[in-house]
Amino acid sequence: MYFTYILYSEKCDRYYIGYCSDVLKRLERHNAGMVTATRNCRPYLIKATKNFSTELEARKQELRLKKQKSRKYLEWLVAGNW
Repeated sequence: MYFTYILYSEKCDRYYIGYCSDVLKRLERHNAGMVTATRNCRPYLIKATKNFSTELEARKQELRLKKQKSRKYLEWLVAGNW
């Protein structure tokens, strides 16, 4: 089982999109400063997740969301429309 997830930092008012096989362990790594892209805006909160049966599906969803480059769309998904 793989997940695409959306994190949010209140400190920087910023969203982050990623994928993984264990969301809670991945969140720990983000909040421990072990991920360069999210190091400066800790702590992050999980705002939304979606599960997929394969890593490829989760990765494709991550790339699709990142290509949108739309904060409004991410907030729509986080509001329960995913």
